[in-house]
Amino acid sequence: MSFKRNVIANYVSQLYSTLIAIAMVPLYVRYMGAEAYGLVGFFAMLQMWFQLLDMGITATITRETARFHGGAGDALSLRRLLCALEMIFFGIALVGAMALMASAGVIASSWLKVQQLPLTEVRNAIMLMATIVALRWICGLYRGAITGFERFVWLSGFNSAVATTRFVLVIPFFIYVGASPTEFFSFQLVVAIAETAALMLKTYRLLPRIADGQRLLWQWASLRGVLGFSLSIAFTNSIWVIVTQTDKLLLSKLLPLTDYAYFTLAVLVASGVLVISSPISGALLPRLTKLSAEGDDAGLIRLYRNATQVVGVIAIPPALMLAFFAEQVLWAWTGDADIARKAAPVLSLYALGNGVLALGAFPYYLQFAKGDLKLHLIGNALFVVLLIPAMVWATWRYGIVGAGYAWLCANVVFFLLYVPTVHARFVKGLHLQWLLRDVSVVVLLSVMGCVMLHGLMKWPQEREAVAIGIVVAGLMLLSIAAAGSSWVRTAIGGRYRARFFS
Repeated sequence: MSFKRNVIANYVSQLYSTLIAIAMVPLYVRYMGAEAYGLVGFFAMLQMWFQLLDMGITATITRETARFHGGAGDALSLRRLLCALEMIFFGIALVGAMALMASAGVIASSWLKVQQLPLTEVRNAIMLMATIVALRWICGLYRGAITGFERFVWLSGFNSAVATTRFVLVIPFFIYVGASPTEFFSFQLVVAIAETAALMLKTYRLLPRIADGQRLLWQWASLRGVLGFSLSIAFTNSIWVIVTQTDKLLLSKLLPLTDYAYFTLAVLVASGVLVISSPISGALLPRLTKLSAEGDDAGLIRLYRNATQVVGVIAIPPALMLAFFAEQVLWAWTGDADIARKAAPVLSLYALGNGVLALGAFPYYLQFAKGDLKLHLIGNALFVVLLIPAMVWATWRYGIVGAGYAWLCANVVFFLLYVPTVHARFVKGLHLQWLLRDVSVVVLLSVMGCVMLHGLMKWPQEREAVAIGIVVAGLMLLSIAAAGSSWVRTAIGGRYRARFFS
């Protein structure tokens, strides 16, 4: 499979899914109302907290299928591992869904600050959320296996189809059936059932055949060899959820549901920075693991550095655009000047924090490929010990803006202190070259370009003209960032020469 083709497929799918999700939000608010949309934001947060139950299973099946794809392991061991992980996954999903259902009444009446919606409606919506969250979590196991086999083109097409159904086809459902929270989540439940069935079927078609007479009974031995790696991933994922979702959980308690909806809007737009970079990591993890299994360390480092430059070019300009022009972006998107004014400071801080995170995540990819996450565990444990009290205090004292500052500062400290430690441990002499050649030039040129645009831009009064101005400025900043990447310049120059001088 072509790594470039995989990345392109990931990008097309994830960008499409993200743009569709973001574009549909104003319609959701129009049909459902702001308070009901706050339940959608609460649902998104529940999906993230449910990842605490993952225990590293998804990352483990991705790594093991990638290792099998690279020539390590055998068909029977892989199928036994998947069988064992399925048993664990389905059991945890059932228990988690039942626990959430049992808590639906308490959440509706005591946790969420509901002002207008009937409590019965909110409780029913939460019960539906419980089933949907469990099903989509199960989908992660099969997506992990398909990712390990590097079937990104199929998976990207499937994800795009699911996104279209979830975000676009629900609008006719609103018009002809209804737009209450119960009706909305009932529609999403049907989609989640179909999604789970399709992913399960595809995974079993990809699995290698085993010899006649070999049995796939559940065996503890199937897990023993990957248990250490799985638990390391589990701890890492738990920290990630705690770090990225504590503010959202706290604010769901502190804010009225309508205000929580506005906060959700800002965070959703800022998450686009990570969505832009995640297709790289999705294709990078199995390929780095494969190179490590083959013993090609030179190829691994070359790919690692090139991917860093690509992520810098595509993630830093959007992060800066959202930070410098947050109010214009929100107004062009929603058409509501009041929402834009209130949510702009949050969007600016979260976008900058996500930009730093997109680059600071690379050492994790290196450790994942090597199968050694000790430093990741230590670093993230210290990160949580320092961050969570600061996040809670800042959110309690300053609300959504305090949470934004805590998020930005935490990621900056993490990048400055943790990243060089990991590089020094795995590849001596890498960090300075990586920082100066692969990161700094792209970032500095992007910042300078954004400052220049901020000083020169004169925003019109018409909403459509503002949207066009944002797109033009973003493309200009992307070009400036691309000029700072040696890999991007070489790739573009090579194509130019091949086309016009061959």
